[in-house]
Amino acid sequence: MECPKCSSDFEQLQTPFGDVERCVDCKGLWIDRCEVESMKPLADVIDNGDEEVGKAFNAVDRISCPVCPNNKLLRLVDPQQPHIWFESCPTCKGRFYDAGEFKDLATLDLSDFFKKFGLEERV
Repeated sequence: MECPKCSSDFEQLQTPFGDVERCVDCKGLWIDRCEVESMKPLADVIDNGDEEVGKAFNAVDRISCPVCPNNKLLRLVDPQQPHIWFESCPTCKGRFYDAGEFKDLATLDLSDFFKKFGLEERV
């Protein structure tokens, strides 16, 4: 499969909870919808890309599904963490997370409460 963001190849990561595809270049992740929750404990291992690279690729949002190439991915926002934008296929329900997004999604903490309301934690 080919990465919908940078057109590089995906490498397949085999985990005890299923397989995940990770781009060899931008380190974005393709995860089947049914495996998103089960993969969260492995977020630090599978989402090892540079967050700054992920933020740059997050601006690329008109992309096609790597599984269903005739389908455009829809940009969605996580309801618990609205600062996380990811892309999802309307047909196969697979999801693409830019580098750093899945690791962020897997960790819900107090700072997410502040982000939800557009506030930043003050020290």
